[in-house]
Amino acid sequence: MNKEQKKDYITEMTAQFENSKSILITHYQGLTMAQLDNLRSQMREHGIIFKITKNRITKLALEKTKCKDLSNLFTGPTAVAFGEDAIMSARILSKFAKDNENLKLIGGMMDNEVLDQAGVLNVANLPTLDEARASIVGILSASASKLVSILLARSEKMSNLPEENSETKPKE
Repeated sequence: MNKEQKKDYITEMTAQFENSKSILITHYQGLTMAQLDNLRSQMREHGIIFKITKNRITKLALEKTKCKDLSNLFTGPTAVAFGEDAIMSARILSKFAKDNENLKLIGGMMDNEVLDQAGVLNVANLPTLDEARASIVGILSASASKLVSILLARSEKMSNLPEENSETKPKE
């Protein structure tokens, strides 16, 4: 890389780190180009950029961003996933890592919160926003339908409620 290319790379990476809500860092040593292309295409379907980095220059770009705490993760063959949806990024990467032991999740950042490897795996297990909305709607509609069925129940069903009888009353 010449000096001009390095400046362009730093500018591009600085913008990526500043503008992404989700940044996940991986080590990819041992993956073939076909595997990397497969991973990139899976991520691209969800609007996630998966980029192999140049560590020394990337650390220079990190110094000027909110992500400067991540610079210690850039050692060895490193790639970064930039996206808006941390849950989807973490899911794709963790699923790919299960199938390909050469991909290692190192850490990352989600909405200005630094994540370690365990944090990334926890994020991968969270429901997506659409899944969370669907389960809330399911809970609300199930509760509402149960309430309506109780209110509309025939009087015989309501008569099953316990009532006082003469045997349980204390004698006077």
